[in-house]
Amino acid sequence: MMSFAWLEWGLQLALLGLLGAAIPFAIRLERALREIRKDRTAMETSAQGLSEAAGAAESAILRLRATAELAGRQVQERVTAAEPLRDDLRFLIERAETLADRLESVVRAGRPLAGQESPMPPTPTKPLAAQDNEGSALRSQAERDLLRALSIGTGKGAR
Repeated sequence: MMSFAWLEWGLQLALLGLLGAAIPFAIRLERALREIRKDRTAMETSAQGLSEAAGAAESAILRLRATAELAGRQVQERVTAAEPLRDDLRFLIERAETLADRLESVVRAGRPLAGQESPMPPTPTKPLAAQDNEGSALRSQAERDLLRALSIGTGKGAR
């Protein structure tokens, strides 16, 4: 029986030794778990911050999209309003080019005649329409054509 008691004491000492060896591992494990819990809290805080940032970004994108749509509509309205003006300007430019061509041809046709005539009489102080009616005999054909082209261009009929 005595040998049985020594065996029991030996097993208990072995168990006590193993428990003593396990204590440092348990302390190390507890520290690691504490760090994991801290990291978990930090991660949850970071995740919450990330969620808030994502929500703020989504609302900013919505505001930006609304602003872009408003700006696009305003630009489209201005383009729509400018199209008739563009067409009017094109028409006026074409008309001005036509009148400039006519004026140029009249001036070219009048140049040979200008060298053959006597110097021009002094210019009277009467309005142009009165001068045209009174002095049409004194003016050369080129001058009359030039005055007619100018009056057609301004919308007045000088005949």
